Amino acid sequence: MNLAKLCCGLPVNPLPPAKARDEHRYPHAPVRNHRLSEEGCKLAVRNALRYFPENTHKILAPEFMSELKTYGHIYMYRFLPDIEMKAYPIDEYPAKNRQSAAMMLMIMNNLDPNVAQFPQELITYGGNGQVFSNWAQFWIVMNYLSQMTDKQTLVMYSGHPMGLYPSSVSSPRAVITNGMVIPNYSSREEYDKMFALGVTMYGQMTAGSYCYIGPQGIVHGTTITLINAGRKYLNTDNLGGKVFVTSGLGGMSGAQAKAGVIAGCISVIAEVNGDAIQKRFRQGWLSEVADDLETLIKRIREAKQKKEITSIGFHGNVVTIWEKLVEVYQNSGELLVDLGSDQTSCHNPFNGGYYPVDYTYEQSQQLIKDAPAKFKELVQQSLKRHANAINILSSAGMSFWDYGNAFLLEAHRAGADVGTKQTDNGYTFRYPSYIQHIMGDIFSMGFGPFRWVCTSGRPEDLRTTDNIATSVFEQILRSSDLPQSVSDQYNDNLKWIRQAGQNKLVVGSQARILYSDQQGRMALAVAFNDAIASGQISAPVVISRDHHDVSGTDSPFRETSNVYDGSAFTADMAVQNCIGDSFRGATWVALHNGGGVGWGEVMNGGFGMVLDGSEEAKNRAQLMLCWDVSNGVSRRAWSGNTFAKQTIIKTMQRHQDLLVTVPNDVDPNIV
Repeated sequence: MNLAKLCCGLPVNPLPPAKARDEHRYPHAPVRNHRLSEEGCKLAVRNALRYFPENTHKILAPEFMSELKTYGHIYMYRFLPDIEMKAYPIDEYPAKNRQSAAMMLMIMNNLDPNVAQFPQELITYGGNGQVFSNWAQFWIVMNYLSQMTDKQTLVMYSGHPMGLYPSSVSSPRAVITNGMVIPNYSSREEYDKMFALGVTMYGQMTAGSYCYIGPQGIVHGTTITLINAGRKYLNTDNLGGKVFVTSGLGGMSGAQAKAGVIAGCISVIAEVNGDAIQKRFRQGWLSEVADDLETLIKRIREAKQKKEITSIGFHGNVVTIWEKLVEVYQNSGELLVDLGSDQTSCHNPFNGGYYPVDYTYEQSQQLIKDAPAKFKELVQQSLKRHANAINILSSAGMSFWDYGNAFLLEAHRAGADVGTKQTDNGYTFRYPSYIQHIMGDIFSMGFGPFRWVCTSGRPEDLRTTDNIATSVFEQILRSSDLPQSVSDQYNDNLKWIRQAGQNKLVVGSQARILYSDQQGRMALAVAFNDAIASGQISAPVVISRDHHDVSGTDSPFRETSNVYDGSAFTADMAVQNCIGDSFRGATWVALHNGGGVGWGEVMNGGFGMVLDGSEEAKNRAQLMLCWDVSNGVSRRAWSGNTFAKQTIIKTMQRHQDLLVTVPNDVDPNIV
């Protein structure tokens, strides 16, 4: 099969042969607990059959019912494409414009088996971050994108392609929503039913918005977090000999090993899935593997003494590591860990996001399918043990933070002692989220994850963008009167981009990420666009960002956890951001329920923008990026963040058309 055939539409005449999922080459999503009645199952099948002509229904109906009852969802494995799924060079896509072709490239990158966590279930990362709900949707979208003109917009409802609608040249080419549910029905139980029915979808963040760039994104974010954690908790820029203990080597969490090495520490990462460990080891992101606790403790001691820079993967449950570290400390007074966190997918704890201690990965998978109530009970018992061990080591001097994966929230719900307090701003816990203590002020200064993809697929184009980014940041540092806190962020990211090539971070598309503020993002976009116009870069560049950013996400337990004026549970910022990006020049926009900390806990959005070297692209980029950063900085300033207030005042001085309502200082003792 080639790309032209892939874009011809859903193959139904004739139907492709029946096909089972590949149990040997690919990992697969856990069985979903759909909670549907028999009538509900029939409705799910009827819903799925709507994509197909009536003469195929008698063949497909029993097949879809079997998938639903076996796997908990109708993925339509029969329609798995017989093509190498990857990001092809943009000029190979049969499209009428570069914007459509760029979206095709980004979609196929999200489903590349080297990138995606569960590619045959259309899951990019996070255990349940879907690109589409089923394979029929993929085929239809690729067909629509091949036909789309620059006066049409593709409308996506939670994975479902509603169609192409007339619009204008200046409109987005796609508008994507995922999981938009009436608030009173945005519960996990309702989600399970609606996903099984095929009427909603959990797009995580950049899975359902087609902007994932592989684990490089979180490698960078985790690197920056560790560097700044060292500054805050350990009062050092040098993490040599410092031990960071965490868990997860799967989708996004797999980046932790590489990030620890780049940051210069000893990272110890537990993972229950042996395949995931071996994947990261073969990839070169994991330095070594330990299978038993005694060997692990010995290696930690050796590495600390020699101040080695290494990442040690432990094949087992992280609770056993924490409890062993407690045992060592209580027996000898030796504290072997300095920093701790967790990157299990606790937003989805009872469907494969978190595994109970004392059970193997395979045993747990079977329990999810056969005894979900027992599995939930075991997970909650493990969360209690997990938190208890962390409490002991924290009291001894270790610094721990919640990585925004809902670990503390789920530990609290399980009855663990995490120092929960109910306040007017919601729950607070004994340990901060990494936004509260580490990254929140960085967001408030306007710094966040800016990304780009070279659509040519050529590594030399990516090297060119790295060099351009280096030059842009050096120029900003030379010519701008920057506060020290801002200079520190530019210098951290300048070091990152200079080393990016040698760190071999590319998985999938030729992509890069760094943290930048509004000034840097706008300068980078203009410089890239100019380089495309001059031929220095051979094809368009897609710019985007993680939804986990300054303005993109309202999440009271993560991105907005350092908002203390009572507005942490509101979602105006994320919704306004998506709307504002759409009419300021984005090529596509997305708005999602869920992502990071889980369904019903967050509203987030993102964008993709194609830079093609035109003057129009340059103007769009400047206009949209100004809004995309200033929106969040303004909101954070209004909530009382000093860094954000300083940043937005400086931004208004640079942009005469920007006029923001800035808060007056209020004495906390006035009332």
